Amino acid sequence: MTTTSRPDTSTDTRSAAAFARAQQVTPGGVNSPVRAFLSVGGTPRFIASAKGPYLYDVDGNELVDLICSWGPMLLGHAHPEVIGAVAEAASRGTSYGAPTTAEVELAAEIIDRTPVEQVRLVNSGTEATMSVLRLARGITGRDKVVKFAGCYHGHVDALLAAAGSGVATLAIPGSPGVTEATTADTIVLPYNDRAAVREAFATYGDQIACLFTEAAAGNMGVVPPGVEDGVGFNRFLADLCHQHGALFVSDEVMTGFRIDRSGQYGLDGVVPDLMTFGKVMGGGFPAAAFGGRAELMQSLAPVGGVYQAGTLSGNPVASTAGLTTLRLATDAVYAHVDRASARLQAEVATALATAGVPHVIQAAGNLFSVFFVPEGVTAVPDYATAATQDTAAYAAFFHAMLDAGVYLPPSAYEGWFLSAAHDDAALDRVVDALPRAAAAAAAAAGGRG
Repeated sequence: MTTTSRPDTSTDTRSAAAFARAQQVTPGGVNSPVRAFLSVGGTPRFIASAKGPYLYDVDGNELVDLICSWGPMLLGHAHPEVIGAVAEAASRGTSYGAPTTAEVELAAEIIDRTPVEQVRLVNSGTEATMSVLRLARGITGRDKVVKFAGCYHGHVDALLAAAGSGVATLAIPGSPGVTEATTADTIVLPYNDRAAVREAFATYGDQIACLFTEAAAGNMGVVPPGVEDGVGFNRFLADLCHQHGALFVSDEVMTGFRIDRSGQYGLDGVVPDLMTFGKVMGGGFPAAAFGGRAELMQSLAPVGGVYQAGTLSGNPVASTAGLTTLRLATDAVYAHVDRASARLQAEVATALATAGVPHVIQAAGNLFSVFFVPEGVTAVPDYATAATQDTAAYAAFFHAMLDAGVYLPPSAYEGWFLSAAHDDAALDRVVDALPRAAAAAAAAAGGRG
């Protein structure tokens, strides 16, 4: 897949100047690759502030935000109660390198809402998955890990092979710097392919430490776990893991507390051995967590032999932001986001169908993706199908929406996020922009990257 070239005709000179300066001091001008607009072309917008459902860039443009910082801003930007709690916490000091009650309360809140019995707080989703992988290997004494093509579990060496998200956007199958010895222990399978999973366990079952999956895949676009003969894919995976003595790991960095208050979307009623969390549970701050059954978590230092540590883990300000956000994330909040998401899914489908643009819309609760797949494709079950997208059509759609004041994910391989702050006025602006954007996509269709 190639990147999309788009002449920058924008009059937003401050963003252009900021990007030029950023490219001098930061590789590619960004601190996370998908922000660079490489797959859609043009110059990224630099954001000065945000409030409710809106972003405000450095040129003063107001944009309806449909990425919500890639998920954390469930309540909307700058929620007054979250900001107030954070300001109070920061006034007492920003980091101590010692235990605080805030981190204990956040861990307790996560335990109260999920199947996990104990939690360890960390600073990022990548750190959470890295730690879980080490823990699983330490517990089982095995080396191999199973993951699925298109599922992104952070930039951990062993889990970066055939990842989605920014890696899919940049068409990098793995990454230079990851050794062959590391990837030799990683078994990459097609998502939703039960026969492939059975074959992998039949061949390597006594060597597999754990299997990583997203509760619902969200980094190749949103791809829910399938159901066969009444058995969900995640149930199937958990049962197979346990038959072979491997640990079943559910990565909920994206779905956890974003889909509903329990942090248990798509698990088919099965309780994972280990889970990872991030995004919403940090309230927009760098925070994440992993947890599981107490006897497994007790293998971590200082009580067990598997070492994991972090100076900023359980940071008092981040813990306060996450705790406040989770406590405000009521059933009414999720009901509002569900309604907003359902409305947008329907309006996007209508606009694209009217313009004659082939597409598939898939959702995991209120998290959804629009796939610009070829005519005749009615579902996207895996990364191979997601990769058939017409990225040129998506780029045209993206820029038409941006020009109309709507900020979509700058990649065809990402989910759309809404918040409790997305009211009718914000949604109406999105809906009003759709017909012209759909027409732009129709005009660009056929230029697949």
